[in-house]
Parts: sequence; C-alpha cells; structure tokens
Amino acid sequence: MSERLTDPDYRRRSAVDLAAEAAAQALHGVPVDIIAAVRQFEISTPWSHAPLGRADNVPRAIAARLGRTPKRAILEVTGGQAPQRLVTELAGEIAAGRADTALICGAEAMSTVAHWAGADDRPDFTEHAEGRIEDRGYGLDGLAPPRLAAHGLLDPPGQYALFEHARRARLGLSHADYTAAMGALFAPFTRVAAAHPHAAVRTVRTAAELVTVTPSNRLVADPYPRYLVSRDKVNQGAAVLLTSVDVARRRRIPRDRWVFLHGHADLRERDVLDRPDLSAYPAATAAVRHALDVAGIGLDDLTTIDLYSCFPIAVFAVCDGLGLPADDPRGLTVTGGLPFFGGPGNNYALHAIVETVRRARRAPGTFGLVGANGGFLSKYSAGIYSTAPARWRANDSATIQAGLDAVPAVDVTDDPAGPVTVETYTRKPGQHAVVIGRTADGRRFVTATPEEGDLLAHFRDSPRPPAA
Repeated sequence: MSERLTDPDYRRRSAVDLAAEAAAQALHGVPVDIIAAVRQFEISTPWSHAPLGRADNVPRAIAARLGRTPKRAILEVTGGQAPQRLVTELAGEIAAGRADTALICGAEAMSTVAHWAGADDRPDFTEHAEGRIEDRGYGLDGLAPPRLAAHGLLDPPGQYALFEHARRARLGLSHADYTAAMGALFAPFTRVAAAHPHAAVRTVRTAAELVTVTPSNRLVADPYPRYLVSRDKVNQGAAVLLTSVDVARRRRIPRDRWVFLHGHADLRERDVLDRPDLSAYPAATAAVRHALDVAGIGLDDLTTIDLYSCFPIAVFAVCDGLGLPADDPRGLTVTGGLPFFGGPGNNYALHAIVETVRRARRAPGTFGLVGANGGFLSKYSAGIYSTAPARWRANDSATIQAGLDAVPAVDVTDDPAGPVTVETYTRKPGQHAVVIGRTADGRRFVTATPEEGDLLAHFRDSPRPPAA
C-alpha cells in the first residue's frame, strides 16, 4: 500500500501506520505467532535521525494496531536483503514446527517526514509499545571502510559508483557508451513502474532521458544522474503472511492464494576493499544459483524476475554472473525498481515479493525469482516462488559461504609506490575524485585527485584501466 502527498485522502500516516495497514490486508483473520518488522531507515544506523519522532518498539507497535500479541517480535538487521532473508528464516521456523504463522511487514514514510519536518503543525510519530523485542542491530560491520570514509564515501551513490566504473573498465567501454547502457537497462523499468498503482514515479522515460544530466536530473556521483538512483522519498508499506498448510486449511484461506517458497539462499560478500574484483558480485550470483538448485529448476524456468535495482550495477553484476541478458524479454523487475517504483528503505524487496506472489497466482505453476541486495553489494538473499505445492527444503548456504570466504583477500596499502593501475574512480560535483588502484605487485590503494584536470579527463575518456 502507499500514499502520496497529493492524494485526496492523504493522511500523514507514519511508517508504523503504513506497515499496519498493509499487514491488516494480509492477515485474513489469522492469529500471529511471530511478527517481524523490517528496520526503517530512521533506525538503521546509530546516527540516524527521526525528525517527526519514531516508535521505540516497531514490531509491537504494529501488532498493537492489529490487536495481536505475538509470542515473538523481531526487528530485523539493517539491509535490503532483510525481507527475503526473513521469509526464508521464518518459513523454516514454521516448517520445523516452532511456529504456525509469521507476519513480515515494513514501511517507510520518508516523503511525509521530508515534507513536514520543518512545519509548525508537523505530526508526532513518537510512540511507546510494551513487550519483548528481538532487536538484531544494525549489521554495519565492514560497510564503512576507513580508507573510503576518509574520502567521504560513506554514502551508497559514492560506493556504488566505484563498482560501476570498475565494470566499465573491465568491459573496455567509454564513459558515453557505458552511460548509454545504464539508460538502456533502466528504460524498461520505467514502463513497468508506469503501470503499477503504487509506484512513486509513473512516468515512462527513454534511455537518453534517464542519463542526460539536466537541472532536474542532476549528477549525484559520476556516473549517476538522479534518475538512476534509488528514490527514497516515498510512503510505502508491504506485508507478507506465512503459514503452514494445516493452518491455511483450518483458516479456510482459499487454495488459489497459496504460494510456496521453493528455493532460497542467503550469502554475504567480503568487505569492499578486500574483494578481488570490484566489478563483480559473486555472493549474489551464488545465492541465485543455489536458490534455483534448491527449487530444482533452472534460470530458463523462471517466468518473472525481480533483481534489486538501487543502482544499475546491482542488476548488471547479477546478470553478468548468471549469463542473463540485460534485455531479457521476461524483464528484470516486477514493480519498476527502486528508482521508479520507489526504494522504501530496507523494505523494497517485500514489495517485490508481494508482486511476485500476485503474478504467481495469476499464472499458476510458474516460477518467480526475487533477488534482494543489502549494504554495498554486500549481502544477497534470493527466493523462488510458485503456486506449485512444495515441501520445505533447507538450503546449504553455509557451505557456499565458506567457499566464498576461502578466496584470498586483496592486500591493501596506504603507501603505494612506483607505476600503478587505476581500477576505478568516482567524483561528486564540487568534490575531489576518489581513485582506487593497484600497485605493480597487486596491492590495492585509495587516493584522491583534484575534481578537474587532465588525469580526471583521462579517466572519463579511457575505455580501459589507465596507468599512472
């Protein structure tokens, strides 16, 4: 569910309100053993700020609005992987007989917060809810490398831009050609968003419109204009109800609404500067492949695909690893993606799951993939959905994770000397460029260069990693 500032019935609802309304639509009168809330952006880091106030116990506050007193209340760890990871975990709890039902919900009201923060008559979203909560924390370890933080690259656009240029260098593309490819990737997403009733932006744009820098499409961090960046100022909520088949039967949930989780996997990438290839995302590729293996199907058996799309590289890297064409005729989003449907904090993937479930119900027996990304290409959770009945199958993510972790990390130095090769770079308007490179013996370093000048122009014009 969603609301816009311009809606005739706009009610200034808080994130808890939006999540509870979505949950009420999912419940069907079913009791809830476990309620799990996706962490809101305003409580996602120790330094997050809530200008309109916030709930001190989000899952219990949602449960109170629903008139429920679940046995367990979970506030999930930060990251866009959270919704799919929760589905996998709590479906396993139900399969093991430790719960009959679980409700996963989340929402953001960032559009409302931004609009009303400075107003004299602003709403107050502060609230207290009683009850025990399993607060899983921020999960930020490894996401703020001091060497990048020293150059102001703590934000998603800055770090993702590094991955984007690393991929451009690997492919040997000019800045112009790579920019055109980003626009071509996301232009079909705008068409999907335009047809979705809850999308934040329902405007079809061409590839050229998406990547041409204009006053309304300003450069955020090279190579990203604003239209290619996740849109966080939205008011959106979603919820998913998980039950056993026995409960579904007892509660008379119509059979045509049943959708099963056939495959799943949860994997993590190593810290950014430790990665052998800054243009790749092996954890995501492995997660999708393992989820498909658990489901017993192949990539060609999927009817719908939704790949987390906070930035183009989050889609490109998964497509590269899977051998999936960027223009696959099935499409790579079911909602329109984070820049166009909206990027409601950590909760986007729950909307993707909801839409995947809806499409599965409309085409019984087909399979849909949801790929959920967290951090800076750091955490990936994948799920395979279908109306076809399936018993619970455990995954073996731990074994695959051990294989990923066994790959040697790159050595990093703060004192590079001699000839070096540039791996990637980015810059933000009005700031210096940040450069990551390798020394002749393979050690990685991070440095800076002036915003303008011959070297930066060489980076932009060069289709391959330049030497310096």
